[in-house]
Amino acid sequence: MPEMYFRVRWPDGAIQRYYSPSTVIEDFLSSGTAYPLAHFVDRSRQALGIASERVRAKYGFACTRAAGQLAEIESTAASYLSVPGAMATVEALLPADAFPDGGER
Repeated sequence: MPEMYFRVRWPDGAIQRYYSPSTVIEDFLSSGTAYPLAHFVDRSRQALGIASERVRAKYGFACTRAAGQLAEIESTAASYLSVPGAMATVEALLPADAFPDGGER
């Protein structure tokens, strides 16, 4: 499957890279776009859910890594709930082959 990574800048300036097992993430998130936290989490949840189901359809099992990435996004976003007007900015959507290390952090 065509794997993707997306880089997110959190309200405190921290940047984190996340994984999607499918390019469907491009249908939900756009590079250079800032999203209110709840909206970002919702769009990530939808995209990673669809991506995981695509893995299930192809291989017979859901993508646990996508579920783990969503849990990490939800946890990180929750830590900024007290910040008024907090946004998550998608800095880039990148194909997995853009990372010679295989996308590992």
